[in-house]
Amino acid sequence: MTRLSASASAVALALAAALAGAPASAQEAVDMVLLPKFLGIAVFDQAHRGAQEAHAEIGNPGALEFLGPTPENSVAGQIEILTTAASNGVDVVMLSNNAGDQIAPAAQAAQEAGTRVVTWDSPIPSGQGESLFVAQVDFAETGRVMADMAHSIMGGEGQFAILSASPDAANQNAWIASMQEVLASDEKYAGLELVEIVYGNDQSEESYNRALALVDSHPDLELIMAPTTVGIQAAAKAMQDEGLCDRVKVSGLGLPAEMVSYTLNGCAPEFALWSFVDLGYLTYYVSYLLATGAIQGVEGETFEAGRLGSYTIEKDPTRENGLRVLMGPFTVYTAENVEAAAQ
Repeated sequence: MTRLSASASAVALALAAALAGAPASAQEAVDMVLLPKFLGIAVFDQAHRGAQEAHAEIGNPGALEFLGPTPENSVAGQIEILTTAASNGVDVVMLSNNAGDQIAPAAQAAQEAGTRVVTWDSPIPSGQGESLFVAQVDFAETGRVMADMAHSIMGGEGQFAILSASPDAANQNAWIASMQEVLASDEKYAGLELVEIVYGNDQSEESYNRALALVDSHPDLELIMAPTTVGIQAAAKAMQDEGLCDRVKVSGLGLPAEMVSYTLNGCAPEFALWSFVDLGYLTYYVSYLLATGAIQGVEGETFEAGRLGSYTIEKDPTRENGLRVLMGPFTVYTAENVEAAAQ
């Protein structure tokens, strides 16, 4: 396969097309792997659809593969898939990281072998081995949105707990840290008490049981905040099944199609999310332009990403090292708009 060796004319063509808002010229085949945290999650399937859209729009004659580990083997599985992709000469691996910095050595080795590593959804915390991070939203804003939803649902005071994905999920950890910072720094949230953080490892049954255990452990609990689409649905189902929706509400980050019934019945009166289709689309665009040399991936560089428009590469303010492309924005869903979004 052709690696990062496009002719000067091809690179100039691709760059001109990108800046003009047209699809990048497919002068070079770029083989790409979209690597989610693991397979079987609806939001990652949506990201795959977005990547497929960009793949067809650009006309890349290279391959796009959607590869992921099982939930039970996510950390080791991601490292293995990344390592194998680099060994097989894949040009770009687009990684939603679930392995924390454990994956950094494999990412560094991949880069040294000529395979670009572009993260999306969840970055490598240290930034080591990562070319760019495509951030769905500003991580600091995530904490503020979750704090606002908790404040709204609980009327400004009460106990709540967090049901997260896995302890190594960089995005989850950053969002939780952001929320804790907001709670500690703004008097508006002084009446909100975070009593515990637990992990359901983005598995429905485990998240369901964790949610019920939180209610048993904290008799005064009023809200479970789950910044994970698996966790929020499992927690809402647990509260509904046990007849607890009047006592304990659920909020966090969820898919409208999965949450509509829980929002309409009052179990999850507010939740938020962004478009994972757009996230997959933007990640693919960034990765293709980077692999062909149409962009260099440096701070301050601007480019066009098809139907999503203009973006600028910037320093990631949530990490000491690393660059990001910020997508956004959030949408908060309630009974007023969730049915339309779920269609």
